[in-house]
Amino acid sequence: MIEFTLNGKQVSADVAGDKPLLWVLRENFQLTGTKFGCGMAQCGACTVHLNGQPTRSCVLPAEAVKGAAVTTVEGLMETDAGKALRKAWIAHQVPQCGYCQSGQLMTAAGILKEADGPLSREQVLDGMAGNLCRCGTYNQIAEAVVSVQKSAT
Repeated sequence: MIEFTLNGKQVSADVAGDKPLLWVLRENFQLTGTKFGCGMAQCGACTVHLNGQPTRSCVLPAEAVKGAAVTTVEGLMETDAGKALRKAWIAHQVPQCGYCQSGQLMTAAGILKEADGPLSREQVLDGMAGNLCRCGTYNQIAEAVVSVQKSAT
């Protein structure tokens, strides 16, 4: 039995410790916003927050989250930060096919949280480099993240 905090609520899952967190989230908790992309932690579609840090859930064994706090895109969207990102994503016309967007949003939230000053477009692009987008909306993503930070100040 693996017990952890999921989107602010205490939960438990009776799963094998080596089962990837991605599948625990999708199959045991029906949180399907977190996507399977490559299965090798290379594309970023499976990004969640583990104790506040963006983490690839496709290679993270469930046992690694015992006692930890996990936030999925569903949980992020309930926060002020998530709502601001969603508004900016729409304003800057980020989503195309949408498949990578949950991972993009989770990474963007992490960049905004860790920023110690105004973010440049280049800093955002560097920070988002591990998240792939087949549709190529990197410029719109960078604009959206910078706009969220500017609107918060």
